Amino acid sequence: MITRFGLLTRKKGLSPEAFNAHWAQSHGPMAARFPGLRAYMQHAVTDKQQFGISHARGADWDLDGFSELHFDDRQAMLDAVSGEIFAPTLVDEGAFLEDVRLVACEKHKVVPMEFDGGPFIKRMTLLKRLPGVSPEQFRHEWLETHANFVRQWPNVLGYHQNIVVDRYHGSRTESAPYDAVPVDGIVEFWFRDKAAAAELYATDIVTETQEHAKVFLDTITPYFVETRTIV
Repeated sequence: MITRFGLLTRKKGLSPEAFNAHWAQSHGPMAARFPGLRAYMQHAVTDKQQFGISHARGADWDLDGFSELHFDDRQAMLDAVSGEIFAPTLVDEGAFLEDVRLVACEKHKVVPMEFDGGPFIKRMTLLKRLPGVSPEQFRHEWLETHANFVRQWPNVLGYHQNIVVDRYHGSRTESAPYDAVPVDGIVEFWFRDKAAAAELYATDIVTETQEHAKVFLDTITPYFVETRTIV
């Protein structure tokens, strides 16, 4: 399975309300027709505060939404944006997007989210590795050491790691250079509410985890989001 995230910035002059209405009502049904699409979610940004994170925020990012599309593999993902069905979707982007950068990811469910019917909030976070830290080092520190820290956190409803394996900007089929899409991973974190999240971030284990982040992360850029399931 491959997960493609779109990192979306709304068109200048467009209100958040108009952006979200167009994304959900016009663009969503178009993208839902992609061949080979297994799932499609839209994550609308509701809060851009750093909220408990001691790291610097990434200067490259000021997002309004994340699209999330699932395909069986990378070839299926590329095929979906190579046919006739994709063409009107690309044209439609000009109506509500100023910029879209894309990352193809491997999803790792460190703490699987189980939707128990109770209230929850979701936060998505962009990670950029430190200069001098190789992609291989980043992968080891995040998928192994850091994940083991998070497994010890109390009252976490879910924690998924999406490690970037390819990047796109402009072209949807030709890889972009790292500097064009400077992100190495995307975190998905679920909490019961913001009060529970704030209480969690005051614990010693979270402090210890954030100390470990200094070993391999340059910037951490979180967003609280509201999710719409399209497919």
